[in-house]
Amino acid sequence: MKGIEMADNETNGTAGKAKLVQYLTEAYGKEKELETSLTAHIGMATRPPYKKRLQEHLKETKQHAKLVERRLKKLGGAGITGKANELLSRGVATAKGPLHAVRGTGEAEKQLKNAKTEYSEEHEEIATSLAIEVLATELGDEETAKVAKGIRREEERMASFLEKQIPVLTKE
Repeated sequence: MKGIEMADNETNGTAGKAKLVQYLTEAYGKEKELETSLTAHIGMATRPPYKKRLQEHLKETKQHAKLVERRLKKLGGAGITGKANELLSRGVATAKGPLHAVRGTGEAEKQLKNAKTEYSEEHEEIATSLAIEVLATELGDEETAKVAKGIRREEERMASFLEKQIPVLTKE
């Protein structure tokens, strides 16, 4: 019986690691997508505090991608699938960019719509980071859990900032 339990644990460990690599690959693709869309949103931003925070978050987002990529390499992931995912994610963001530039009836409304999109994206990233953190912890991968927790905290700070900006932008 012990041999069967051991085999199940090894299978679960292998399957768990594969799932963790999948989640990290998805997170990496999302970070690359957001680099492109944040760059477009920065170009449209006219309110100095909002623009400055977007610029700061772009730096954070680039750092998140590097951290996730390092974890993927350490776990044996990324490779061709990661690059394909990155290209697809950037393609999606590039396609959305011009649409974001023309939505709304004025500068304030464009910024409001961008802020709402960013707010939604931050929450998707928070959920993804939380899933990675929990799975990594379950698998005993404390380094990946630590990276995911750090990213999640920065995404939560950005979401909080955006939550405060939405009423301001709405009133404009």
